Amino acid sequence: MTARVLVVDDVPPNVKLLEAKLTSEYFDVLTAFSGPEALEVIAREHPDIVLLDVMMPGMDGFEVCRRIKADPVTAHIPVVMVTALDQPSDRVTGLEAGADDFLTKPVQDLALFARVRSLVRLKVMMDELRNRKTTGSSLGWDEEDTVTYDNTAPTDGAILIVDEQELVVERIAKALDGVGELSFVPGGEDAADRAREKNYDLIIVSLTMRDTDGLRVCSKLRSFEETRHVPILVMVDDGNTKLLVRALEMGVNDYVVRPVDKLEFLARVKTQLKRKRFADKLWENFHLSMQLATTDAVTGLYNRHYLTSHMDTRMEAAQKQGKDLSILMMDIDHFKAVNDTYGHAVGDKVLKEFATRIGRNIRGVDLAARYGGEEFVVMMPETPADWALMIGNRLREEIANKSFDFGLPEGEIAITVSIGVATSTQGQTPGQLLEEADKALYEAKASGRNKVVVAA
Repeated sequence: MTARVLVVDDVPPNVKLLEAKLTSEYFDVLTAFSGPEALEVIAREHPDIVLLDVMMPGMDGFEVCRRIKADPVTAHIPVVMVTALDQPSDRVTGLEAGADDFLTKPVQDLALFARVRSLVRLKVMMDELRNRKTTGSSLGWDEEDTVTYDNTAPTDGAILIVDEQELVVERIAKALDGVGELSFVPGGEDAADRAREKNYDLIIVSLTMRDTDGLRVCSKLRSFEETRHVPILVMVDDGNTKLLVRALEMGVNDYVVRPVDKLEFLARVKTQLKRKRFADKLWENFHLSMQLATTDAVTGLYNRHYLTSHMDTRMEAAQKQGKDLSILMMDIDHFKAVNDTYGHAVGDKVLKEFATRIGRNIRGVDLAARYGGEEFVVMMPETPADWALMIGNRLREEIANKSFDFGLPEGEIAITVSIGVATSTQGQTPGQLLEEADKALYEAKASGRNKVVVAA
């Protein structure tokens, strides 16, 4: 997976070295030699990841990182601090500033490439979610609802810890006190399966278990649908670079090296929880936008746009298979009188109850939609005209034979419906089928209403 990588360092030879290494692995490399220049390049070029030197004159790497993460436009870009400092306090400072990881000079090639690829995979997923949201916003789905990266660490995360040593688990629990709810699995072949039992926000896996292959646990976690997108943080012994690289290549999100520094460990856990919360909000926002885009707010049925879009696919399939597809076009009789007499609030209740009765009398494969105003359409795959007529009459009787009771002082409301039925023919378009049903509906209304008419 290739990506655009910005390398930031005030020492030109350091920049050249990292540029050469990344270019050899077919990454597209951008460069900057100061903090202000880096911010300008980020604003202009939108890189996929930033490798940022800590010790720079004027604006140091910590401040650059803070500014990147404080801007909603760039907050999702992964930042890796590259420094000669290797003190836990420096790592914690960087992580609190929003950095996603540290690399210590001289940078090892395997660690560099594995870390860059891992963070780029994460960035690609975030970009896809953000692009879907942007597309939805451009279509007017959720103009007022925005999702921004919140740098405040959540305190209600659900964390699963996989480790065989009880003493280690106790230390982890103490270090993570106040972060969220902790659960423990003492290794075993079913460790990954246990993770599927609950919606976890983070899974911590030890790679140094004696009786359990931690890498296999991670591999299974990434293969299961329920845990595929849950962040994984692994614990690995210092110097075991090969094991760590394998873990990162299979999709592990972050790691801590033993002996584990408590503050660094806590900072990394909080970073993963923040990122998971951001991704969850993006997914939730996207699905809500999709629902709003396809659903009628009053009745809960599909809307006209979804119906017409779906009809294209279903009619094409029906014609290829030589099967019938029928539709019912329904119009509530004298609905304007209901609004004029009882008010629009009661009118909405009538529409909602009408939709409920439709749902009770059609099959699961049928699609009901509010076509507009008091008009409704039901699309019925693999349904010939005589069956559609039977279903139409059943719906008509369901509406006419039972008044709508909302506990009004005026009493129950008598409602009837007129229905037009049309069945598709070879070469017909959805628009033509709807037009046929509309003509049949007009005939039903013109001949006295409360009737079902099949298109000739």
